[in-house]
Amino acid sequence: MDTQSILGLLIPFLGTSLGAACVYVMRDELNNKVQKGLSGFAAGVMVAASIWSLLMPAMDMVEEKMGRMAWTPAAVGFIAGIIFLLFLDSVIPHQHIDSDSPEGPKNESLRKTTMMVLAVVIHNIPEGIAVGVSFAGAIYGHGTVTMAGAMVLAIGIAIQNFPEGAIISMPLKAVGVNKHKAFIYGILSGAVEPIAAIVTILLSGIMIPILPYLLSFAAGAMFYVVVEELIPEATGEGEDHTNIGTLGFAAGFVIMMILDVMLG
Repeated sequence: MDTQSILGLLIPFLGTSLGAACVYVMRDELNNKVQKGLSGFAAGVMVAASIWSLLMPAMDMVEEKMGRMAWTPAAVGFIAGIIFLLFLDSVIPHQHIDSDSPEGPKNESLRKTTMMVLAVVIHNIPEGIAVGVSFAGAIYGHGTVTMAGAMVLAIGIAIQNFPEGAIISMPLKAVGVNKHKAFIYGILSGAVEPIAAIVTILLSGIMIPILPYLLSFAAGAMFYVVVEELIPEATGEGEDHTNIGTLGFAAGFVIMMILDVMLG
């Protein structure tokens, strides 16, 4: 990997770290509506990135060979990504920030703060895979995935990682974790992204023929996070319901779409 690729892989992690640093400059916990708007924004970015940066390039790669069946790698990879995240969700004990009960296998030895971080780690794995497979497509010479397009995806993920970093560090501070530990937990939750990206690039080098499937796999994994976690967090239920998350989704989707189409 060249220097540009390495820097690109670190951009999303930088976004998470800067967001986590909000714990030093903000006194109070994030307003509930602000948090919902940010969750919606993150969902919008991930959906747009999945479509324009992952699924469409996956189909473009095989269009000449497969013709009208070019949807096959996209469909197979997408479903595999959903199943993979469903598996992680069921085997890793975790707890979402706005939830009172843990999910996955019971583990009495894990503290609530640890399970909150694990929930964000699960969320960040598909983002790391998405960035990694995009850079792999650019590195291994597939014209449908350019280095500029991979950088746009990394920047888009970083934009939505900024509020995510704050969403993990600020609530930790609110439940009694000191600022420094809350910041460290925040950046650790994002550290999985460059790791997942590097592993994906290494595997892609071995499995170049199935790169379209890997792109679609990343899209499916990100869609799982959007539907399972971000949209419920953004909209709320009952008296907690608000439309601010929907507006955030629209903003994130449009911004990422513009970035991808104009620069990718």
